[in-house]
Amino acid sequence: MSKAWHKSATKENSFVITAKKMNFRNLLLTIIMGGGLMLAGFMVGSQYRPQETTQFKSPSATSPTVLKVKTLKIAPISRYSIERTYTGETATIRESSLGFERGGKVVNLYIDEGDMVAEGEIIATLDTSQLETEKLQLEAQKSQQLAILAELNRGARPEEINAARAIVQQIQERLSLEVAKRERREYLYQEGAISLEQLDEVSFNSNALTAQLAEAQSRLDELLAGTRIEKINAQQAIIKQLEASIQRINLDINKSNLKSPYSGTIAQQLIDEGTVVSTGQSIVKLVENSKLEVRIGIPVEKISTIRQKNRYSVLINNKNYIANLSAILPEVDAATRTQTIILTLESSAAFRVPKGAIARLNVSETISQSGFWLPTTALIKGDRGLWSCYVVVEGENSTQIVEKRDIEVLYTESNRVLVRGTINPGDRIIAQGTQRIVPGQTVISEE
Repeated sequence: MSKAWHKSATKENSFVITAKKMNFRNLLLTIIMGGGLMLAGFMVGSQYRPQETTQFKSPSATSPTVLKVKTLKIAPISRYSIERTYTGETATIRESSLGFERGGKVVNLYIDEGDMVAEGEIIATLDTSQLETEKLQLEAQKSQQLAILAELNRGARPEEINAARAIVQQIQERLSLEVAKRERREYLYQEGAISLEQLDEVSFNSNALTAQLAEAQSRLDELLAGTRIEKINAQQAIIKQLEASIQRINLDINKSNLKSPYSGTIAQQLIDEGTVVSTGQSIVKLVENSKLEVRIGIPVEKISTIRQKNRYSVLINNKNYIANLSAILPEVDAATRTQTIILTLESSAAFRVPKGAIARLNVSETISQSGFWLPTTALIKGDRGLWSCYVVVEGENSTQIVEKRDIEVLYTESNRVLVRGTINPGDRIIAQGTQRIVPGQTVISEE
């Protein structure tokens, strides 16, 4: 029974499937026939539709073949200016390593690193006790020699003159007595009363007194005439020698004070108190802070441009400072082929700008060159590595047509270029959107 039922069910399912297939074919045939009837009706109806009036419409933005483009009218130039930037660094005008002009022991340091000092301010001192002792000795000797000189200038005292005069008179009297004795003894000798020896004795005494009288008289004359000028000059020379020695001591004492040669900042302290230093040994490093200069290398061929001005603006640490051109060094750097220019910054910059800071100098240069300025967006690549641009020209029926023109790029500056080529003054150049354009295309330009 089950087998008969199974065969019966299978026949029934096959019948259902066959019926469904026939229904689907009939439905598809019906759809196709209905679409054909609708198309035929549409074609027939269109033959009896009233004819619409066709009007000429000028190209507009609504047409898919006409584009709006942004153009600019070009004008020629004969020259242009460019900005060149040169880099250098700041430097101090004066920087010194200071030391004493004599050796000795450092007893005082009045500064610390970073301190600002004024011109002539004492920075450090040496021990001067030995120099002070030598100075006292020399001053005592000078006082002694001055007293002698004063005595020489004053001459002999009256007491000395009177004493010398008395000696002369005494010798004269003794000489007169000896002369009288000699005369008497000569008479006695002639009479044979005395010997020749006795006569010679009297003659010798007379001659000795004559010599003493001459000496005493000379001494008296000297006292009466005063001190000789030669003796006074010799004494003055001794005093000048002592004064020179004292001056040398004073100079050494003055050299024991290390003074600042100019206003500046103590950049480095190299020794401490108690150090025994030699002549010229560095004690501190001083950097001038009242003036600052900038040293910049300029190509040799551009030096003539720098000479045209004396004042420039220099960019340091994102701030501009006014600087004066003070010098152009004559030597050319063999490695960079540049000449160094020196710019002196305004005084206020010395307290704001550190030594060794990067400085940038912008210099305007005018170049004679004919051409046209175009935006870089107007450029399109041409043949063989050249460049081109699109120009909008008048076509038939007042249409605007795109033409391609070859150009040469002369100079590039930011977002514009200087060009020359087959373009003319007054041409309208397509400024942007050139990737959507082809030569001969109809466009609508907007300036």
